[in-house]
Amino acid sequence: MTSATTTKAENAVGTAHTRVEGHEKVTGAARFAGEIPFAELAHGWLALSTVTRGRIRSVETAGVLAMPGVLTVLHHGNAPRVDTDYVGLMGSAPDPTCAVFQHDRVPHRGWPVALVVAETSEQAREAAEALVVHYEEEPHDVAFTGEDPDAYPVDSHMPAVTAKGDLDSALAASAFVVDAEYSTPEEHHHPMEPHAATARWEGGRLEVVDSNQGATWVAAELAQLFSLDPSSVRVRSEHVGGGFGSKGVRAHQVAAVMAATVLQRPVRVVMTRCQMFSLAGYRSPTRQRLRLGADADGRLRALEHRSLSLTSTVHEFIEPSAGPSRVMYDADAHHTANRVVRLDVPTPTWMRAPGEAPGSFALESALDELAEKCGLDPIELRVRNEPERGPVSGLPFSGRNLLACFREGARRFGWADRDPRPGLRREGSRLLGTGMAAASFPVGAAPSTAAVTAEANGTFSVRIAASDIGTGARTALALVAADALEVGPDRIRVRIGDSDFGPAMIAGGSMGTRSWAWAVTAAARELRERLVPGAGIPAEGITVRSDTTEAVGALAAKERHSFGAQFAEVAVDTATGEVRVRRMLGIFAAGRIVNPLTARNQFVGGMTWGISMALHEEAVRDRTSGGHYGADLAGYHVATHADVPHIEADWIDDADPDDPVGIKGIGEIGIVGAAAAVANAVWHATGVRHRSLPIRPDRVILAGPHAPEPWDGRPSPRSAALPEWTERER
Repeated sequence: MTSATTTKAENAVGTAHTRVEGHEKVTGAARFAGEIPFAELAHGWLALSTVTRGRIRSVETAGVLAMPGVLTVLHHGNAPRVDTDYVGLMGSAPDPTCAVFQHDRVPHRGWPVALVVAETSEQAREAAEALVVHYEEEPHDVAFTGEDPDAYPVDSHMPAVTAKGDLDSALAASAFVVDAEYSTPEEHHHPMEPHAATARWEGGRLEVVDSNQGATWVAAELAQLFSLDPSSVRVRSEHVGGGFGSKGVRAHQVAAVMAATVLQRPVRVVMTRCQMFSLAGYRSPTRQRLRLGADADGRLRALEHRSLSLTSTVHEFIEPSAGPSRVMYDADAHHTANRVVRLDVPTPTWMRAPGEAPGSFALESALDELAEKCGLDPIELRVRNEPERGPVSGLPFSGRNLLACFREGARRFGWADRDPRPGLRREGSRLLGTGMAAASFPVGAAPSTAAVTAEANGTFSVRIAASDIGTGARTALALVAADALEVGPDRIRVRIGDSDFGPAMIAGGSMGTRSWAWAVTAAARELRERLVPGAGIPAEGITVRSDTTEAVGALAAKERHSFGAQFAEVAVDTATGEVRVRRMLGIFAAGRIVNPLTARNQFVGGMTWGISMALHEEAVRDRTSGGHYGADLAGYHVATHADVPHIEADWIDDADPDDPVGIKGIGEIGIVGAAAAVANAVWHATGVRHRSLPIRPDRVILAGPHAPEPWDGRPSPRSAALPEWTERER
């Protein structure tokens, strides 16, 4: 029996620590969902529809069942029934795509029509590729034009439409007006680790070993789908190789459970990279119209932001791209709307910074255009339009340190030396330009539970159903627990990713670490109060559980956001159309930073994705077949090492007083505004506005560089605006 003593240590939160599981990962000891061995493991392979709309007339299983190793073929004619009549995460019904093999309808190309299960994955794949399915094909429509008369507004976690003031009158009275349309393409998550799940029954209990963003979330959904007692379902997800919003409840988990139930042996189903294009969700393309009106001083009188996205015919999901305008800038007339159109395509889903990533591209590009018209520095225009309260909600901000981000970013980037006129800087065949954009992302917390145990050997164990999807959550929670217990991090052991640990927030919405740390802090502080110095700890340890439901529910209503300022320099080759980002800087106000080492990785990762979004990523759907061109990582281009320049990310002090640790959220803010900063830099280099992403070489060549227009005699934004901005900040 060890005595209950804690020793005051240096604060662990705020100091750089390598990942506690890092050695396991780099040596291969950490096993991911598709690698964990099970006795008598069978392998399932999904067969997907080859038509885009219609009905299944027949599934010819006889020949496939006779193939070597094949155990069964599940399809709509023989699969177990599931129940989708319930309310899931975010208060909505589940996407029927996960309820596989329930009917003969095919609503999009790549719809799961069968699962072939065999002794080996090779046998399952060969049999699935040999499976013949006959269809009654129907006409389909996958064309997203942005002009569909059937589009309609959809509420999500925010209202579909907001409006105040007379928009037309305000625009008519404005000295400067921007009226422009912007578009972003279909984009895909593609984490390094594909989606994988193994299901088995053990002692009357269903266990699923999975790669997901929330074990309790997946367990609850599976219990609902299969009408099981929630206590009889356990989901484990110890290591996850990326998620970005895509790793929730998907077809592969449900199919694995079905097969394990039928065969009464463990069954593993892993998506291929190609299958992920139709089964793992994606970011919807958007068409956005911005109308901005400003007075002679550049202060907004009118702001309209309308966004259109698409969804499937079987489930309603909206990309709320007009959301950033509701937070960033106010105007007397302020109108926003998020609308959606149904097409014969797979259902989109959350993808890193849903709404904010595409919405910030349109909004921050339009602000840059307005700054040009007003003859103002882009930063000064934003400073002049800083709102005191939420533009739509009217609520006070819990903290809005955006101006400090501008100030520090401009200083470090050398913004004051920038000539505002486009197309002047040249280096050989390349035109050089710089651009900037503002960024924001909501801050939230969700109820979570945690258990902290003082062990007899002098260590402390933390158990919480958190999910580390590559963010460093384990390490962050170890540092938080160490400070709450006033011990060194080396005495903390963190276990995560197990639904048996109790309800906890998912890894999503930049809410994970904040929500989990709150629960861990509450349990750890109570445990420390219970420990009696010098008293012994029994062999089973002393455990305290926490539940933050009441505390989170007591938070006052405020506008809670992380903010940031993005800066980019580009070189545009006028002969080839190639755009190269030469350097990027991001300065963020994102709460107290728990672990600077992994936090910087998060910011830089988001900014890198912003480069990819601006210049590379674009999934193109063939209107005739309804499928993608090049549904793999050869056809879907992402930024690689050669595309990524020197990226610098840093932050200012910005602890949240309403959080026990001071955390806000950092997982998504890094991508917000990054594409707009690159696009604005391309304009500064060439004098050409690119309002459609990605900015491909062919688009640059077709647009061509414009010679700069003669300066109109107004004071240079560099010399006139920045001194005023600096004075305002004193």
